[in-house]
Amino acid sequence: MLKSFGKFGRAGLFAISALVVATAAQAGDISGAGATFPYPVYAKWADAYKKETGIGLNYQSIGSGGGIKQIKAKTVDFGASDKPLKPAELDAAGLTQFPMVMGAIVPVVNLPGVKPGEMKLTGKVLAEIYLGNITKWNDPQITALNKGVKLPDSAIAVVHRSDGSGTTFNFAYYLNAVDSGWSKVGVDASIEWPVGLGGKGNEGVSALVGQTQGSIGYVEYAYALQNKLTYSDMINKDGKTVSPSLESIQAAAANADWASVPGYGVILADQPGAKSWPMTAATFILVYKVQDKPENAKEVLNFFGWAYDKGGKMAEDLIYVPMPKNVVSMVKKSWSEIKDSSGKPVL
Repeated sequence: MLKSFGKFGRAGLFAISALVVATAAQAGDISGAGATFPYPVYAKWADAYKKETGIGLNYQSIGSGGGIKQIKAKTVDFGASDKPLKPAELDAAGLTQFPMVMGAIVPVVNLPGVKPGEMKLTGKVLAEIYLGNITKWNDPQITALNKGVKLPDSAIAVVHRSDGSGTTFNFAYYLNAVDSGWSKVGVDASIEWPVGLGGKGNEGVSALVGQTQGSIGYVEYAYALQNKLTYSDMINKDGKTVSPSLESIQAAAANADWASVPGYGVILADQPGAKSWPMTAATFILVYKVQDKPENAKEVLNFFGWAYDKGGKMAEDLIYVPMPKNVVSMVKKSWSEIKDSSGKPVL
């Protein structure tokens, strides 16, 4: 089953991901597919849960778009997406969704001599890079933010996701919020990128940035740490320079009103607050309201209930922020609406 990949490098991560996709499910195991954003913490939870209960998780880290397709096709027990589905889409498909954990999307660069957190970017500059308007590392808009940092007179190799991605949705949502020019690109899980190379999953973007000198990409923070990538600090909505951390993710989520948004579809990008990380995002689980396989659904809810109750420290070790207790309480209460074909709650 899944293993935590904290002791593995990039090659180990790919090996684990391939193993997860290829491994046949054992009796009693549950299956899921989707977002690569939460894969590190789902892997860690799955390993601990397997040891405690004997129930394994076969999770395909294929991107939010793939996860949505697979749950709609009923080929997995749950889907996972960093792009929350709107109520109309949930209702049309007979699905319900709930948030599991929050994390940070970070810019990562491959610039010899530049250390993690040594350089900083604004959302505006990041958008202009991804629009293809800033093409050199020593562009005045970058150097003005990074006095004392030696930046080369070389081209920026832009790296983005090639697959349908909730990470891309949240990244594009943020760029659209801070740069009016982004409106011509739009906000979605899949977009037509003006420039750059595509990598599949957070894993693929991490690999491309690690292999390409002069590159920039965006990944969930755990991938930057596990692959020893150089991340950039950001200047947030309040004009303060912040680093990705548990504190800055928590600050961004502090004012989120989860109860007021149908399907808990809160977007945490570009939140106010001096300590807020500007590219914070939640990740979501998708399951059917009426279950063809109620025993599988029961095991899925047992797993995520266990993760809510016992997985907080494991999440924080990978710099994910657990959901607030009041949100967990609301989510667990809503699980009574997940029923078998006779109308009996599965849990």
